[in-house]
Amino acid sequence: MAIEVGAVVEGEVTGITNFGAFLQLPEGKVGLVHISEVSNVYVKDVRDFLKEHQKVKVKVLSIDPNGKIGLSIKRLEPVPDVQTKRPEGRPFRAARPGGSERGFANDRRAARPQPAGPLSFEDKLSRFMKESDDRQLDLRRNTESKRGGRGASRAR
Repeated sequence: MAIEVGAVVEGEVTGITNFGAFLQLPEGKVGLVHISEVSNVYVKDVRDFLKEHQKVKVKVLSIDPNGKIGLSIKRLEPVPDVQTKRPEGRPFRAARPGGSERGFANDRRAARPQPAGPLSFEDKLSRFMKESDDRQLDLRRNTESKRGGRGASRAR
């Protein structure tokens, strides 16, 4: 069977690196499964998922003109069910940089109501710009009070 983009082939792991695993494919060819294509879950170390001489089924993602073959294991796995609601039915909220966990107890952004349902791109962009402006204003206020030189703090 010829190796072509989209084909599913079986290969043997011949080497593992920090960025992925090399596989020996049929016809004596070698391909790489990048760390991002090993599993649907976060992969910190490829060695936690693959061992040398292990046989695995992979999908061929790309073949470049130099003969490099890009492979994926995760594209053959079923897509995991991502839970988008908390058990009580409230949606998850991502942690905000500079939020209350860093000591800003009276954060205005936390009290802002979140619209229900999907947002259009323009709405998302508008909300992002408003939040970004708020964050920059907070940052400026914080840093300007700390910039005062020696003259501001000493009375002569």
